[in-house]
Amino acid sequence: MFDQLKDMIVNYVDVDADSITMDSRFAEDLGFNSYDYMCMLGDCEDEFDVEVDESVAGKKKTVGELVDYLEGLA
Repeated sequence: MFDQLKDMIVNYVDVDADSITMDSRFAEDLGFNSYDYMCMLGDCEDEFDVEVDESVAGKKKTVGELVDYLEGLA
């Protein structure tokens, strides 16, 4: 799931996929704004066939936190 999420992240922000780690922070390290992050969550719902609670997922600050959350839904 981490690799799939990295592929999605590079569609929203200008970062090299190889530089994304589980500890990468969406806003501070990757340059996400809230709109892009919420759009990416919609893509996660489609990609992983889950229903994301935006109020919970919106509080995830790192890639690892979001991966853990999504894996818990799958």
